Amino acid sequence: MTTFVSHQSFTDMNLKRVTLHHKHIELEAKMVPFAGYEMPVRYSSEIEEHRIVRNGVGIFDVSHMGEFIIEGKGALELIQYVTSNDASKLSVGQAQYSCFPNDRGGIIDDLLIYRLKEDQYMLVVNASNIKKDWAWINQHNKFNAVTENISDNITLLAVQGPKSVDLLEKITSLDLKSIKYYTFEKGNIGNITDGVIFSATGYTGAGGFELYLYNEYAEATWNLIIEQGKEYGIKPIGLGARDTLRLEMGYCLYGNDIDDTTSPIEAGLGWITKFTKDFIHDDFLKKQKEDGVQRKLIGFQMIDRGIPRHGYDIFNTQQKKIGNVTSGTMSPSMSIGIGMGYVASEYISPETEIYIGIRNQKLKARIVKMPIYKG
Repeated sequence: MTTFVSHQSFTDMNLKRVTLHHKHIELEAKMVPFAGYEMPVRYSSEIEEHRIVRNGVGIFDVSHMGEFIIEGKGALELIQYVTSNDASKLSVGQAQYSCFPNDRGGIIDDLLIYRLKEDQYMLVVNASNIKKDWAWINQHNKFNAVTENISDNITLLAVQGPKSVDLLEKITSLDLKSIKYYTFEKGNIGNITDGVIFSATGYTGAGGFELYLYNEYAEATWNLIIEQGKEYGIKPIGLGARDTLRLEMGYCLYGNDIDDTTSPIEAGLGWITKFTKDFIHDDFLKKQKEDGVQRKLIGFQMIDRGIPRHGYDIFNTQQKKIGNVTSGTMSPSMSIGIGMGYVASEYISPETEIYIGIRNQKLKARIVKMPIYKG
């Protein structure tokens, strides 16, 4: 699981605050430094919050994420050059998962690309990488695209869980059931009609929507969702449960499972790496795809009782080290230890028996096909 608390104290850190910071304080959330922001890691317990999202509906404030607008005649050319997926396949109203390859075969960041208009796109990036991503995009903008960083103007709320559609349809005139996965529409939230994006995306695997809106509407929207969600048992959810939810689904976390040293081919992201176009360092990645790689990202479940953590060693049945855990936790849905990690490519088949080094012991686990949680 992600380590959310740094060794620095709050007083010696220049932490940013999201627009709804005061609401999280009122709710007595445990606030921690994360990606340069002071963010709520939990309001009650991570296990309780996790199960609320899996079985009902929860609301996350993830306004620390970054948003860039890329527009103009060169917008698509720029996006095609700096990202791995094929954004030319996007119609207006569609979203796409992609990554920024670096010039060494690694990943600068993973991101979502939204096609807002024919020549206007929104890129949504990880909070910890906003400055790095912004610099990288503009460094390679030889296409005269118009770029704007709107990260500080946008509030992003994720309403996730099987009851999320029923809840949100109470407060919008949109037909949310008709919005397919990885598509979006603009509509109203209550009386707010100013460009609210309802995106059928999320980081939980529990269904729901991500809502992009201007900061001035953040508090009214939060209050409305909480009030209208009472009959569905809605609760605010922190970053701790967000992490366990995404790990159960086998979704990568930048900085843990992918980073500047991991290639999308190694990370199982060949499906977002399209060689039907030219992009940064594509020759290297194409060669990896054709020749194979020495290690790959896998998911696993513990057989012996134990909780895997980031950095723990992975061994084969002969007790030879074959890799490392990148993310690990106790699964609240399955009540067993689960994790992800890189292992030598000959060990990636599902049901392969492996061992995780935990507190001077080597505990048995098995590789599983993603998602780790099949519920």
